[in-house]
Amino acid sequence: MNGISVTANTQAALSPVALFLHADIVVKIVMLGLLLASLWTWTIIFGRGGVLRRADRESDAFEVEFAKAPDIDRFYQDKSKSEVPAARIFAAGMGEWRKSTAKPRVDKGATRERLSAVMATASAAEVERLSSGLNILATIGSVCPFVGLFGTVWGIMRSFADIAATQNTSFGAVAPGIAEALFATALGLFAAIPATVAYNRMIHRLDRVEAKLNRFADGFHTTLSRELDGEG
Repeated sequence: MNGISVTANTQAALSPVALFLHADIVVKIVMLGLLLASLWTWTIIFGRGGVLRRADRESDAFEVEFAKAPDIDRFYQDKSKSEVPAARIFAAGMGEWRKSTAKPRVDKGATRERLSAVMATASAAEVERLSSGLNILATIGSVCPFVGLFGTVWGIMRSFADIAATQNTSFGAVAPGIAEALFATALGLFAAIPATVAYNRMIHRLDRVEAKLNRFADGFHTTLSRELDGEG
């Protein structure tokens, strides 16, 4: 029975809550920071991940609608206020098209250049908007393991200082301090691994969305360029 009691007490002492409560103040601050980083990571994963999926899906749907639209001017009236990334590029292109072709004499070369520049700028702005928060995931993924390692080194240094002060080198005396220190590294990895995986996945999806937006911008530019040729 005594063996069972000792084992139970040891397990309780090595539980995550006990490790945090008994840790040095510096290690506690490290642990709290890593827990907040992990919470921030999952907030970005669920929030930004949903935004990217929706942007990808809605841009595909917009391209299908655009291809089926019988009247581009009427389509512009209906979609000019849309928040869909592809729709914003379309609105930017149409806005420049109307300004450039409103003059009695149209400079076709300059109009093509302005259309290309305006839609490229709109596409870049959409990608920048969609990428908001991803740099935080990259930072958490790269920094948190080192923050956890700092907590571990600090905790082990404190454990050795306690050993020197008490002259007690038994495993039972040093185990809790070392466990507290290693728990900081575990929390660092707990924050960093999901952040790194999510960052890579979201960058891949963002690249797909960017490629689709650029493809749409190029196709729309070609359509307007043909309209210019027809006006001549």
